[in-house]
Amino acid sequence: MSKRKDLFILLLVLTAGCAMFSTQVHRNSSIMDYLYPQGGKATFSETVRLKIPVRVGIAFVPEARVKSSPNPYLWRGSSLTTSDVLTEADKQKLMERIKAEFESLGFVEEIQPIPSGYLQSGGGFANLNQLKTMFGVDLVVLLSFDQVQFTDPSKLSLSYLTLLGASLVSGEKNETKTMMDAVVYDIDSQKLLFRAPGISSVKGRATPLELERELREASREGFNHATSDLTANLKIELDKFKEKVKQKPETYQRTYSPGSRGGGATTPFMLAIAGLLLVLSFIVRRSPRV
Repeated sequence: MSKRKDLFILLLVLTAGCAMFSTQVHRNSSIMDYLYPQGGKATFSETVRLKIPVRVGIAFVPEARVKSSPNPYLWRGSSLTTSDVLTEADKQKLMERIKAEFESLGFVEEIQPIPSGYLQSGGGFANLNQLKTMFGVDLVVLLSFDQVQFTDPSKLSLSYLTLLGASLVSGEKNETKTMMDAVVYDIDSQKLLFRAPGISSVKGRATPLELERELREASREGFNHATSDLTANLKIELDKFKEKVKQKPETYQRTYSPGSRGGGATTPFMLAIAGLLLVLSFIVRRSPRV
């Protein structure tokens, strides 16, 4: 009887300890830390000179170190890093989805996803000017994110972990909250043109043995959902920006490259028309008068 009582007390203590225990994993990257390291001030020109058609770059800003509280049920500790759940290939796929929104704009010539390796931590506009030279871009879409994963073990999880084994019952409750942000800058003027956010929340349960895999999948799912929300908001902001450019020609001064639409420059079609008119005028002059 005494042994049963001791076992019961031990179980209650462990259960209470588990109920109070929670963990948190935080991954993030910051536009401000990248553009204005060490609290630098924002300086920009009010006048933006848009060279039509524009060339746009898309890139993820460098991320901070993952912050986490230890979880005794992840026996190797909280080992998931951002690169584990958001690889360079994953970033390229997300950028391709955002790229599609810009392709519908008539004044955009090319949208170039830029690999993360070309962005330096705290590189600022000096780094963006390097990208402008290397990739030939005029505007840049900078992507950042903030993702937090919370994990709370349930009493049922600890009871079965103690008596029967961790893999027999779902016990770990977790939630993944993700926020993504896209800001569009004109590199020459250093002016913020517009921004679009995207958010998501993913909830789930897993056994302690399956927790790391579930957190990895929830993290990726969170980024995917947040990107979907971001692209929907981006479409709205792009439409607003087009109207702003039309309404404020003194702020958004447009110059047109040869062959661009709406620029008044000589195009192959215009040359063909001019040639046809020249031939017709020659025929008219040579025709006998009645």
